[in-house]
Amino acid sequence: MTSTVLFDFSGTLFRVESAESWLRSVLGTAGSVLPEGEVARTAWALEAAGALPGGASPVRVPDELAGLWEARDESADLHRAAYTGLSRQVPLPDPALHEALYDRHMEPAAWAPYPDALQVLSTLRERGVRVGVVSNIGWDLRPVFRAHGLDAYVDTYVLSYEHGVQKPDPRLFATACAALGADPRATLMVGDSRPADGGATALGCSVFFVDHLPAAERPDGLLPVLDLVG
Repeated sequence: MTSTVLFDFSGTLFRVESAESWLRSVLGTAGSVLPEGEVARTAWALEAAGALPGGASPVRVPDELAGLWEARDESADLHRAAYTGLSRQVPLPDPALHEALYDRHMEPAAWAPYPDALQVLSTLRERGVRVGVVSNIGWDLRPVFRAHGLDAYVDTYVLSYEHGVQKPDPRLFATACAALGADPRATLMVGDSRPADGGATALGCSVFFVDHLPAAERPDGLLPVLDLVG
């Protein structure tokens, strides 16, 4: 019987805003101006570059960024360097906007929970199921959960940059299970990445995958979790 559930963050419980929303927010805050026709084109270029954390993967990682990209979730500095490096592949009206874009993606307002996230997390809490969040990330996502009212349903957070280890390394999942006093064989890992989240199977965890889609396009992708947990 499953007694513990581990969730990924981006693409699983939360989805980041669109690249265009991301860019418009930063341009507005900075008082920078792009011709209206250029906004959508620049947002598309940033998305293709993979510059928005939690958004699309890069179409191509430049050779000079390949090492950073592979290790990006192992520290806050590596994460920022990798994503601002990708962002700088796209010209912007002010070079300072690349750092501003990175800062924006860490704001709670840049994220929205999937429509069924609250129902699933609150039901698990009612059933006495302990919950952990295991994320490959370079910054503290706890304020996002607090701002959206989901922090009360999470018992522990295991974030790659705080441990210097990234999924699929089983040590990250083992850390979460230890923090929850959970037997990995009675633990379900829920995520959107088979290569990364599938690493939990090395410990004996079962896994359930969801599709990494915009929140409005995946209204009930998490609900099957409730049928998998006793």
